[in-house]
Amino acid sequence: MLRWRGLDDIPADWGRCVVTIGVFDGVHRGHAELINAATTAAKEHGVPAVLMTFDPHPSEVVRPGSHPPQLTTLTRRAELAEELGIDVFCVMPFTPELAARSPKDFAHDILVETLHAAVVVVGDNFTFGRKAAGDVARLAELGGKFGFSVESVSLFGEHAVTFSSTYIRSCVAAGDVDRATEALGRPHRVEGVVVRGDGRGRDLGYPTANVAPPMYAAIPADGVYAAWFTILGAGPVVGEVEPGERYQAAVSVGTNPTFSGRTRTVEAFVLDKSADLYGQHVAVDFVHRIRGMEQFDGVDDLIIAMGDDVTKTREILAAADS
Repeated sequence: MLRWRGLDDIPADWGRCVVTIGVFDGVHRGHAELINAATTAAKEHGVPAVLMTFDPHPSEVVRPGSHPPQLTTLTRRAELAEELGIDVFCVMPFTPELAARSPKDFAHDILVETLHAAVVVVGDNFTFGRKAAGDVARLAELGGKFGFSVESVSLFGEHAVTFSSTYIRSCVAAGDVDRATEALGRPHRVEGVVVRGDGRGRDLGYPTANVAPPMYAAIPADGVYAAWFTILGAGPVVGEVEPGERYQAAVSVGTNPTFSGRTRTVEAFVLDKSADLYGQHVAVDFVHRIRGMEQFDGVDDLIIAMGDDVTKTREILAAADS
């Protein structure tokens, strides 16, 4: 898969293609339907399928300070798009200048003159151009004028719920990672670099990897979760943990109230493995929330609860993997 950033990366001799447009945060089941429509159309026309996304999130440019929690990093978005058959992952820097383009200029200058779109595939709630003035009907009208066709895809899902990034963010924020998984088509992932914490977990017999996620990452509600833990990227084996392999983990999200903590952390206890994980880029895939965050009367009560958390984590992940 080719990866472009901005219009300057597009080859001068680029031919026709099918383009699907959106933020695609999460690359959820609704997005998968969009991408499937785009790749199907691309095969029918014998041309590449291009996914156009934006960075930063458009809302941060239009309304500074309103960047929503992010379900996927750009790198993860590209990986998932490639798995779904996209040929080109095109990141458009979302600038005030881009936001100010009229729907007509966006369609003509970017979709026609630069990308040479034969077909444009969007969600049925798609808006574009200055002040989101363009919608699917306007895009189809411009397509008729400029020579491309438009396909719109419904994002309406099961149980009368629209598969949307907003819906999934609300599930994650509530700690309902089961519903997030249902809408995403896979567990919600938080990536980050393992940093040094206070070392208290090791003293309690449960050494944890303190995962520092990127800015804006969508972190589940405080509590304890059963999750999968993976070192991302290639590299040598770290202790007993092999990069690319997933391992069972009990994960605590919160401020450690038993110890009067104030800083919110994501701490993963990798079951049955010993490794020095500091500095590793890792992923935590949240499968199920075991309980909310609790303040215990003492360390002994906390240790008992942690043992119970580990037992439940084994049961939950064994069932999920069966």
